[in-house]
Amino acid sequence: MSRFWIALGAGFGLLTVGISAWAAHAAFAADPARAHLIRQALDMQGLHAGALLATGLLAERRAGRVAHLAGGAIAAGVILFCGALYVLALTGTSLGRVAPTGGVLLMLGWLLLILAAIRR
Repeated sequence: MSRFWIALGAGFGLLTVGISAWAAHAAFAADPARAHLIRQALDMQGLHAGALLATGLLAERRAGRVAHLAGGAIAAGVILFCGALYVLALTGTSLGRVAPTGGVLLMLGWLLLILAAIRR
């Protein structure tokens, strides 16, 4: 399962680079509000790609469910938070509580990662 978090983190990183390249040339790049939303989503996605890599490495070193729960929370948080920002930037449609829910999951993932790191 630890390889899954590493692969997912690498996949999120790959998508971050690809979406960044696409966004630099997209027609909406001239719209500052939409471009800002895309940048926010890319920043969070890229940061949490690294967090998933660290989660996979930690899970590999220490058997335990807490690291895997952290990975699940971070992965779900990226999908919900970043996904909601992408949808808002591209369509103008707010998904309501989806982004805040994703943000809470990201914070939970970091908390669980802390717990996994200090557990013996």
